[in-house]
Amino acid sequence: MLRALYSSATGMKAQEMMIDNTANNLANVNTPGFKRSRVDFADMIYTNHRTPGTSVGNDQVSPTGLQIGNGVRIVATNKHFAPGTPEQTGYPLDMMIEGDGFFAVQISNGETRYTRAGGFRMDDQGRLVNGDGYLMIPNITIPTGVDVNRITIGTDGTVQGQPTGTDQVPVNLGQIQISTFSNPSGLSNEGSNLFANTAASGPPTASNPGVLGFGTVRSGTLEGANVEVVTELISLISAQRAYEINSRAIRAADEMLSTSVDIVR
Repeated sequence: MLRALYSSATGMKAQEMMIDNTANNLANVNTPGFKRSRVDFADMIYTNHRTPGTSVGNDQVSPTGLQIGNGVRIVATNKHFAPGTPEQTGYPLDMMIEGDGFFAVQISNGETRYTRAGGFRMDDQGRLVNGDGYLMIPNITIPTGVDVNRITIGTDGTVQGQPTGTDQVPVNLGQIQISTFSNPSGLSNEGSNLFANTAASGPPTASNPGVLGFGTVRSGTLEGANVEVVTELISLISAQRAYEINSRAIRAADEMLSTSVDIVR
């Protein structure tokens, strides 16, 4: 009887984590470049009273076994990197990657992080930075005298700018590169829309947008979160119901245990 108590307790804990994950997805429904997570479950080790195929005598084997499970455990949380909904902004430094790839930025300690959120701006030195002030890699600087609203970014990542108040030929300002990974799900979530590469993700491969295997860049557009509210609400209700059912199983086991104790008395 105690096995039912512990098994149901693992079920309640698992559904609690499911609700935590779903709540985080819903909280970031309007976060640019956010990728939703999914919780993966697995059953725990079984208590084998009789293994399938065990000999039962006279050259006969048992066609089935007698195995009782011991609950559930959380295996992993998987990021889904399906594209989010494009959101037109009209600002040339807002960028979206169509296809595979991440923008690379340099954080304050000098390390490199990766992001799908392409809302870049200029700092006081004209360098392209993200919302937290982290420099884009490779660094691109908009020189004084170039009209920010007349900057053009090609699908291949080439950045050109038109000097303010002139009809001169646009000047070349730099080349945006994006990075891909053999296993994006292995990236580590660092918060602030940033990912760090790990041994599971493999090393980054950087190249110009549009090269075989790399996405292209769309200027004046941001990538929205790929969270589907209806799907997340269904997951929320399902987890809540599963939590309640597991709690009922605990109450049923407790009542049966109490009945057994009363018989002894």
